[in-house]
Amino acid sequence: MIQVDNLVKTYGDRFAINNISFKINKGDVVGLLGPNGAGKSTTMKIITGLMSPTSGTAKVCGFDVFENPLEVKKRIGYLPENPPLYLDMTVENYLKYVTELKKVSIKECASNVESALEKTQLKDVRHRIIKNLSKGFKQRVGIAQALVSRPEILILDEPTVGLDPKQVAEIRDLINELKGQHTIILSTHILSEVQAVCNKIIIIHQGKLILDDSIENIQKLRQPQTQLNIKVRLDKDLSFEFKKISGVLSVNQVNPCSYRIQIEDDEVTTEAILEFIIQTKAGLLEMSVNENNLEDVFLSLTYNKSEEAVKI
Repeated sequence: MIQVDNLVKTYGDRFAINNISFKINKGDVVGLLGPNGAGKSTTMKIITGLMSPTSGTAKVCGFDVFENPLEVKKRIGYLPENPPLYLDMTVENYLKYVTELKKVSIKECASNVESALEKTQLKDVRHRIIKNLSKGFKQRVGIAQALVSRPEILILDEPTVGLDPKQVAEIRDLINELKGQHTIILSTHILSEVQAVCNKIIIIHQGKLILDDSIENIQKLRQPQTQLNIKVRLDKDLSFEFKKISGVLSVNQVNPCSYRIQIEDDEVTTEAILEFIIQTKAGLLEMSVNENNLEDVFLSLTYNKSEEAVKI
């Protein structure tokens, strides 16, 4: 669906992106992540044909972005970070105008506009002037213009930036509804959002690709350790006894009844700890496991780390 090979973009002697290669399959929902200035927006602009690379190639549905730009643009709906809205137009007239810009056939124009309004839940505001809408609705109009040509691929650059928590949740629900209908590239700094909607992650740091893998396989990046958070009824320091259990690496008593226990990632060790609590009648009140999440992975790969690529 999307094939990027050895993509380079330089400004003078500075690399915006440096030898990036990745493949996105049909139906994938990909989270494109990286710190500010990492090269995410540059990569998306090259894929959409808005910017030329210094070297390398990008293909969409088999068409080279710069040899066949019109064929590529027919297949892509793009929402830049700042939606390209004409604020003095009504929502419906703006979407009709976009269909003309994207050369949608006259026969399909009305149905495409209606479909975009329905998918983005904008039917109730279709006759309102865009400048009078809330930021959340303006963002929906931006997504609607990306959808109005019924593209195979959606590229969304920071679609929830500046929105309140309710609006973020609404846009997230919308993206979830679009899954399966489009291949989606989503750039965002909200990592929980990526975990909620994406099946694949691409992380760019300092212009280089450092991670390209599925959400499922990211679990392989975990250290072979697990942290147990345990709270018991017994007001007595059990740290020494916990440390004697095979597989326990460290014990930190948070307060007289609570402990953080670092263990080898082994169910046998967890069972031994629970058995010890039962035998001593300490009274287990709470137990939770700290799972590795996307934020842990992101920080481990981009915060004061080398630029070596990581692939699993």
